Amino acid sequence: MSSEARLLRIINAAAPIRICDNGGWTDTWFAGYGKVFNIAVYPYAEVQLRVREHRGEAARITIHAENYGQRYSIEPPRGIYDKHPLLEAAIEYMGVPDNLAIEVSIYSEAPGGASTGTSAAVSVALIGALDRLTPGRLTAHEIALAAQKIETELLRQQCGIQDQIASAYGGINYIEMFRYPHAAVSPIRLPDSIWWELEARLSLIYVGEAHSSSEVHQMVIRNLENAGPEAPQLKPLRLTAEKSRDALYAGDFVALGRAMIENTEAQENLHPALIGPHHRRIIEIARAHGALGWKVNGAGGTGGSVTILSGPDRSAKRAMIRDIEAADPRYRHIPIFLSRFGLRVWETEPC
Repeated sequence: MSSEARLLRIINAAAPIRICDNGGWTDTWFAGYGKVFNIAVYPYAEVQLRVREHRGEAARITIHAENYGQRYSIEPPRGIYDKHPLLEAAIEYMGVPDNLAIEVSIYSEAPGGASTGTSAAVSVALIGALDRLTPGRLTAHEIALAAQKIETELLRQQCGIQDQIASAYGGINYIEMFRYPHAAVSPIRLPDSIWWELEARLSLIYVGEAHSSSEVHQMVIRNLENAGPEAPQLKPLRLTAEKSRDALYAGDFVALGRAMIENTEAQENLHPALIGPHHRRIIEIARAHGALGWKVNGAGGTGGSVTILSGPDRSAKRAMIRDIEAADPRYRHIPIFLSRFGLRVWETEPC
């Protein structure tokens, strides 16, 4: 990029990740219809666009993947994605006006592969930032659909809809997918006292290994695809979403914990390997400290993370976290805060 190119705009975007996705697996094409409850939390995925005039430089788009220590330039992608396919596909989908050159910086404090929808949060934040380059504004729902479409149609990946919705909407949501990928989103509005108590009781534990779509996941998908939307394994997953919603409206943390446990057991019923040995070890420590519930985040598998719902004793929660981290040097407590907002986009005045 030429040093003479004038900095026109600085566009910022941030989107939350999600935890406790009770009802996950039912928001997919092979489920047909589904119900999911999830909670959007900080840490956010952050995107910043530095927008300049384009004066014929060879590279019009520069990507700075800060977490990976990578900075590289690309031409507008045309179906071929190199280092970071999700970022490059989102740029292709949204487009960059011919008269502009952009530098895209991406950063997240949430570790990749934690099964907390980090890639969806990055995609939602990037789409929101790129949306500012042209007239017209996409709604939160349209941004969620675009992010999901990029993963499924451009990148040909297996992908549900709930991660993108959580990042775009924020808050706590009950999602009813009436026909894939179309869904109604019902934000769960709570009194501050319930919101604060929930935030104080939740913990997110990263097992230290990235989740990946394994052969186990592919086998589960094949089994569910063959069984169809009325597969008996999907019914208890859908029910946990309803139970989670009702528990929070009632301020009943014991019932919420039961729903989380039921969901984790229903995941295990899809295939035992979806609940890995690290998850089991963390859950046993949580149980010993009186935790009310636990949810293996995302689709489950060998890596990823666990959401834990503790009782009212804060010192017991802190002791639990200390014991979990002492059990294996790879286990890491990730501080979280409930995110009342979803995607946020704003501009900074160039200096």
